[in-house]
Amino acid sequence: MARPRSPIIIIPARMKSVRLPGKPLADICGAPMIVQVWRRAMEAGLGPVCVAAGEPEIAEAVAQAGGVAVLTDPEHPSGSDRIFEALGKADPDRRHDAIVNLQGDLPTIDPAIIRRVMEPLEEGAVDIATLAVEITREAERTDPNVVKAVAAFDPAGGKRIARALYFSRATVPANEGTHYHHVGIYAYRRAALERFVALPPGLLEKREKLEQLRALEAGMRIDVALVDTLPLGVDTPAELERARAVLAQSA
Repeated sequence: MARPRSPIIIIPARMKSVRLPGKPLADICGAPMIVQVWRRAMEAGLGPVCVAAGEPEIAEAVAQAGGVAVLTDPEHPSGSDRIFEALGKADPDRRHDAIVNLQGDLPTIDPAIIRRVMEPLEEGAVDIATLAVEITREAERTDPNVVKAVAAFDPAGGKRIARALYFSRATVPANEGTHYHHVGIYAYRRAALERFVALPPGLLEKREKLEQLRALEAGMRIDVALVDTLPLGVDTPAELERARAVLAQSA
């Protein structure tokens, strides 16, 4: 299968955050957070960018900034379901053969990291691509909120893309060695996204509460690209202040 030639970035966003309600519209250096994420996606230069908005106020904020947004069902259970609905509305003619699912709470992400998620799809057998970063803080190894990607990277040998064998909230693999923090950005071949959203939830997915395990259980191939920096995800007021400080410094 050939490398995708026409990707689209879709950013799912909804107002119902448990820890930081209304966060897509939280002001960061004079712009709503969702607009800052949209800007980083545009700077990546991969292709068009569309926000999959769960509520009209999100779509309005993006439109006011000059971006494109489509309204989606606010009750979608996952971001992948939201981007799939948005894809059908934004690209009914099926011009785009790959979809980058970029989280809507990464306002400071380096656009180069967004570009990197497309690299594993150069291998024709790969259905879905994602990212990981080496864990350097000891507490993260045992933190169940830090999802670990199990893949046989060999950075010293130049192997910075590897097949995902598993994802877990547990500390895996066992024994001494490097562990990798999964970065939840995905690139799907269009056919892979269509297949994925049609699958029933998997047993391991429900046990670990990790959606990507559904794909592995179904025999889909996920490859992971290793990056050097963990993007700042904004889920709390403290993280929002950090994002404001980072973007203020770079302005």
